Amino acid sequence: MKNKVNEISIKYNGNFKIAQAPKITSSMSAKELLFETWNKDQIGLQECFKVILLNNANKVKGIYEVSTGGITGTLVDLRIIFAVILKSLTTSVILAHNHPSGTLKPSEADKSLTQKIKSAGILLDVKILDHLIITPDGDYFSFADEGLL
Repeated sequence: MKNKVNEISIKYNGNFKIAQAPKITSSMSAKELLFETWNKDQIGLQECFKVILLNNANKVKGIYEVSTGGITGTLVDLRIIFAVILKSLTTSVILAHNHPSGTLKPSEADKSLTQKIKSAGILLDVKILDHLIITPDGDYFSFADEGLL
């Protein structure tokens, strides 16, 4: 009897020239990119957690939607976040999620999750540049700007 195992494949497809990619220069430029690409039919209904994947020059490699949840929260699995980061050979990231309620104040769960991801990033040599909270009307809160990162 022969043992059978699944083959594991890791794949990242870059489908445009990185020179054409937007560059993140501030929390505002990150928020503008995220808000522009966020599904406006969902941003006021359910929480969603996303990650902007960046190269060394802070050029955007892509935006990955980690999870979509309910009205007041979404489940974020660090293993999924870092699987995507490592697959795409990303050197730094910006975390983001929306608050359908419109409140900009981060919850204790938001703060705890940010520190957990930051600690894992340190271990894997991935910089967590910021964590943004975005509201349905386009306002935002930046953990980096407020000294919480």
